[in-house]
Amino acid sequence: MPDTDELRAFIERLSCLDRASCSPGEGEAAELIAASLRDAGAHAQVERSWAHGTYWWPLGLTSACGIAAWWLAGRGRRAAGAALGLLGAAAAADELVAGRRPLRRALPQRVVSNVVAHTGEIGAPKKLVLVAHHDAAHTGLFFDPRITEAVGRLLERPGDGPPRQPALMAPIALAPAVAGIASIARWRSLGGLAALACAGIIVSFADMALSSTVPGANDNLTGVATLLGVARSLQRDPVEGVEVVLVSTGAEESLMEGMRAFMGRHGHELPLESTWVLCVDTVGSTHLVMPEGEGMLRMRLYDPELKDTVAACAERYGVKLRRGLRVRLGTDGYVAMRHGLAAAMIMSIEDHGAPSNYHWHTDTAGNVDYSTLEGALALAENLARAMADR
Repeated sequence: MPDTDELRAFIERLSCLDRASCSPGEGEAAELIAASLRDAGAHAQVERSWAHGTYWWPLGLTSACGIAAWWLAGRGRRAAGAALGLLGAAAAADELVAGRRPLRRALPQRVVSNVVAHTGEIGAPKKLVLVAHHDAAHTGLFFDPRITEAVGRLLERPGDGPPRQPALMAPIALAPAVAGIASIARWRSLGGLAALACAGIIVSFADMALSSTVPGANDNLTGVATLLGVARSLQRDPVEGVEVVLVSTGAEESLMEGMRAFMGRHGHELPLESTWVLCVDTVGSTHLVMPEGEGMLRMRLYDPELKDTVAACAERYGVKLRRGLRVRLGTDGYVAMRHGLAAAMIMSIEDHGAPSNYHWHTDTAGNVDYSTLEGALALAENLARAMADR
């Protein structure tokens, strides 16, 4: 296993870059990651595609539809208000479940930079795709750790049950839908409340858009460091019978645009019957966990066989891994599931159920729990060896 100091130096170097989605810093980080993976013996290259690069513009526009629906209903144009509100809700839902996204494609586009590397037995029919992301999020008052911890404590379960996560993104689709329904049903007060909720969403998105980019050490340079660590380990002790594809995506924070670009370009190269995808996202908090599923609106469960194999690897190699969590946010693993691939995800959380320093200024290399990162690295490496032994 690579030295912890090496991984920390790697994270510190990249966390100094402003890596907002589709930014020059994201592209610079991609070049550095590709160079590091090549140095570790992998065949790596940077791939560039077009993406929009934000979530606040498309979801802000869908929220504006809810306000417009209420306004139109107040002027007697209830049918138009209903249509606009429901259209906004449908577009928001399409964004949140990584659908076709026609609204996003109509907005200005920028360059997203992905890193794609190959190691192991290149060309083998069995393929293990390890995916992380190297872009970093904008912060905002919504991500204040005091709020995150308070919500987590409120939803805390008694005993040893897995923590619950609220469906925080659901109101983005629900509010314009309620405004549209209230328009046609002449529920003026309910429509006003829905419009007020839409306005609050827009204000929150504006705060995020105007806020700075966080260092993003835990989220998700720890995942990228895991990819590098696996490449180093397989360079020293190669695996046979499995091609390991190491993917570091850009624009994950803008709702998984980099992963969509990767699947659009390489999906046909990944046989459904012999490909596993493991998403490694934010593995520098106290407790390493393997969620049962994820989804901002629709919960999708990860592949049972792959989850059991990851859990068996954890038990065999003494890695403490929690299960039972259902994640109400979105990661690159969700996109893999939408394409029909067997996928799983490992992440980390604190006692209150959320990652440490999530989307906050304190997400620095010095605040990463490197013992958790080492556990994630051991799991990812030994998953490749377990796949070879199947």
